Amino acid sequence: MQSWTALRLTGFDLGIFDQAVRAYAHFELPRSPIKNVHHEFPPGFSLLGDHFTPALALLAPLYWVWDDPRVLLFAQAALFAVGVPVVRRIARHCFAGAEPRVVRRAADLGGLVYAVGWPLLNSSYNGFHEVAFAVPFTLLMLERGLARRYAAAACWALLLCTTKEDMGLVAGAFGLVLAVRAHRAGDRAGRAMGAALALAGPLISAAAIAWFLPAMGGPEGYYWSYGSLGADPGAALAHVLTAPWALLQVSVTPFVKVAMLAWILGTLALLPLGSPTFLLAVPLLAERVLSDNPNHWPVINHYDAFLWPILVTASLETLARLHKNRTVLRRWALAALALSSAAAVTLGLGLLVRPDHWTPSPDKRPLATAAELIPDGATVEADNTIAPRLTARTHVVIADATPRGADWVLLRVENRTFPFASTDDQSARAALLLAHGYTEVWRQDGTVLLHRTTRTAIPGVRVPGPDSTPIREAVPDDVGTNLLLR
Repeated sequence: MQSWTALRLTGFDLGIFDQAVRAYAHFELPRSPIKNVHHEFPPGFSLLGDHFTPALALLAPLYWVWDDPRVLLFAQAALFAVGVPVVRRIARHCFAGAEPRVVRRAADLGGLVYAVGWPLLNSSYNGFHEVAFAVPFTLLMLERGLARRYAAAACWALLLCTTKEDMGLVAGAFGLVLAVRAHRAGDRAGRAMGAALALAGPLISAAAIAWFLPAMGGPEGYYWSYGSLGADPGAALAHVLTAPWALLQVSVTPFVKVAMLAWILGTLALLPLGSPTFLLAVPLLAERVLSDNPNHWPVINHYDAFLWPILVTASLETLARLHKNRTVLRRWALAALALSSAAAVTLGLGLLVRPDHWTPSPDKRPLATAAELIPDGATVEADNTIAPRLTARTHVVIADATPRGADWVLLRVENRTFPFASTDDQSARAALLLAHGYTEVWRQDGTVLLHRTTRTAIPGVRVPGPDSTPIREAVPDDVGTNLLLR
């Protein structure tokens, strides 16, 4: 809510998810004009062709109660909070053979570290994403596995697969770990269920990527971000088989990838490495360190929240192995608590006590005032920053490099805004519209509100049609150069 109040939550991505879940609430496919128009997808394109996220439909009933983007923020907070008692149960499973006092302290410590975890704070800072469901589903899968409730664990694993197309790899890794542990314990039921999940998880991911997404209109190779290994999966596999050292080379170049791994593991004092459960994180980490997309390298986005349930569970399992040596246990536990707490304060908790982070910056404040002047039901091209404030009552897309011919245009011209390359481009856009049928109805501190009063032809105007070819975003040069740069 701090990010909402301070106008930090934007059309990409809160506005997109808001439009998608609102469509579910109207019993429609999850379509987002913000996503479709900016990336040139056809008008009827569904986000199910972008990512395999049918779990988002579970949020639709909330919009029947409160039709507002903020409902997603509260829903995500609640879904994250569900994990606290689950983590406490995981701690009790791990320390089942210890003294009651040790068990209680482990549950308290685990619940605390999870609840104020920097990945959850980062995810909340950036609004809403499908990770809201992935976090509790992963925890419930792991907890049921430790409780040897294999049917329930399999159900949560299958639900996890509905949160994103790559989560089947996590479910498969869970199945593998479960099968090995059950085999060592002579548990035939666990071994059979684990083997089934180890096979089913990757198959679900493969089916989602190779069949479902294309069937929903997803362009082939749209999110392929591994050009350093090959132009497509086949070429990448051939490259790795002939030059396996390429994996290591790509994984450490640029060096920020190494810093990312050091931060992720170091903030829990390397404890996750001591448990086989850490194997569940390997596919997600590999996706990021092998990626050419600089957005995947810093630790200030929502991607680390997918890892957090795995890392916390693996840390608790490692501590449980050390509990017979009280001195070692105490030192590792205090180190993990200190490091994770320091990271949490740096990346989130510290911001909550800073008054300047509860109010919009001077360049953003006029956007909220101008948005109130736009009538309900209007078509709008809006600054990415203000778009979520308009999704509930207007037909809004974000203003970008291409004019879309909307009735209203709300834009900053003195402070750069995504996805423009410079303020000169923003000023040029306003000047172009003023020269071709738009009238300036409001201006304050570098923010302008334009209204289309005549239907003069606008040079370069384009609205994606049925035959549109989707485009990918050009990543700014400063992204991915700093681990903690917001």
